Amino acid sequence: MVPQGAGLPVGPGHCPRPLAVAPPSAPRSLHPTPPPAGQPWGRPPAPATPPATPPGAPLPAERCRWPTPRWGVAGTGRPWCCSTGSSAATATSRRWPRRWCAAAAARQVLTLDARNHGGSPHSPLMTYEAMSLDVQHLLTRLGITKCILLGHSMGGKTAMTLALQRPDLVERLISVDISPVSTTPVSEFSAYISAMKSVKIPDGLTRSAARQLADEQLRPVVQLPQLRQFLLTNLVEVEGRYIWRVNLDAISHHLADIMNFPVFHKPYPGPALFLGGSNSPYISSKDYPEIQRLFPKADVQHIEGAGHIVHQDKFEEFITAVLNFLPPP
Repeated sequence: MVPQGAGLPVGPGHCPRPLAVAPPSAPRSLHPTPPPAGQPWGRPPAPATPPATPPGAPLPAERCRWPTPRWGVAGTGRPWCCSTGSSAATATSRRWPRRWCAAAAARQVLTLDARNHGGSPHSPLMTYEAMSLDVQHLLTRLGITKCILLGHSMGGKTAMTLALQRPDLVERLISVDISPVSTTPVSEFSAYISAMKSVKIPDGLTRSAARQLADEQLRPVVQLPQLRQFLLTNLVEVEGRYIWRVNLDAISHHLADIMNFPVFHKPYPGPALFLGGSNSPYISSKDYPEIQRLFPKADVQHIEGAGHIVHQDKFEEFITAVLNFLPPP
């Protein structure tokens, strides 16, 4: 499963968006019947101020967002769970080579938004243990006993946490551009959060005008255009006003937890792929000993020319590397 959402590399906007590949069956959905023609296959966005979830409680599965039929298809392989940012939207907008389509059609792919991201409920608690429980809750709810788990950035740490806590649930693990170690200094991401909080947008603007204005206000602090565009995917209109759909207060409060990684002593025994970008510092040689300790069957690869958002920077190379790691359907 892949935590989904859009936001900071390892902060606002990167939810654990699990992609789960389920056993052969009809496409799984929390809808009793397919939605009407023209309506997206998924739940409506969460309200502007979603009800808080008690600390430690798993988020309700019915509030998770679901993929479109083109992305989540029934097949004969095991489900796989992805934890990336906006990879599903990216993937479905591309024309896939035939072998990619064949591989996707052989598996059912499920995606979900992490708590405090996307359409999932807001919660004051934002730890990897809590987000791992959210994914476990979903797997139990759907009757999935084993999946291939993929996660990017914060979602990657969530995926690693789940694999280390419950290796019986994870057939294979893919961590995209993140290691089981402490990440970049918190101050950098605190500045991003402060910049997002300080954005002021007048009511009544068009979406394009609102995004342009927010982009201009973020530029002094968030200098990378790709990162600004990534953060701006969290800007949504609610009753004529533009707000950030991510829970910036909860993320800010738990930023130290998000930057760090829980302590584990028992390794995950299954196959693992650590897939980084060659232009990103988040998987480096100094991380290899800890990767080897916790994931002894890990393979570390870097995609040339990709930054932190690997699946956006080098989409085709990313898909190819993931498919090459998967077992035959």
